[in-house]
Amino acid sequence: MGFTMNRLSIFVDGNNMFYAQQKNGWFFDPRRVLEYFRHEQSDTTLINAFWYTGLKDLQDQRGFRDALISLGYTVRTKILKEYYDDSSGRYSQKANLDIEIVVDMFNTVDQYDRVVLFSGDGDFERAIELLRGKNTHITVVSTEGMIARELRNATDRYIDLNDIRDRIEKVDSQLP
Repeated sequence: MGFTMNRLSIFVDGNNMFYAQQKNGWFFDPRRVLEYFRHEQSDTTLINAFWYTGLKDLQDQRGFRDALISLGYTVRTKILKEYYDDSSGRYSQKANLDIEIVVDMFNTVDQYDRVVLFSGDGDFERAIELLRGKNTHITVVSTEGMIARELRNATDRYIDLNDIRDRIEKVDSQLP
């Protein structure tokens, strides 16, 4: 038939991306991210966009989460766990949403043909390999020094955030 379905789902590992953006010294605009990938290929239909983030408490990042929802993201959250870090002698907070991301990827696998995953976490390697086995095209978005080699090797396409900065950067003059 020659007709290629181009149904896209986007998965943003919010905590991982926070550190990647901090490292780069600039932040991306969640709205511009959706627009960029929706228009990157002419026949793209954006099916889902998921955003995963750890929270200090239930009120944490409320305005940001509401803004994401209004843009069309499905927001998944988890309360941060406090743990003692032996090496630093300090308490740190961590929320790992890898499981939630993978569950959503596989629960919705019949709905999409392409995935864009914003994460550099090597833990996703196996999930990416399995999805590619289902003829899913996978793009991973991260940045140098934050992308695990095994994840970069497992993906169909790797995009460095800095290479698309001019298309997705949050511009302060715009409303949030």
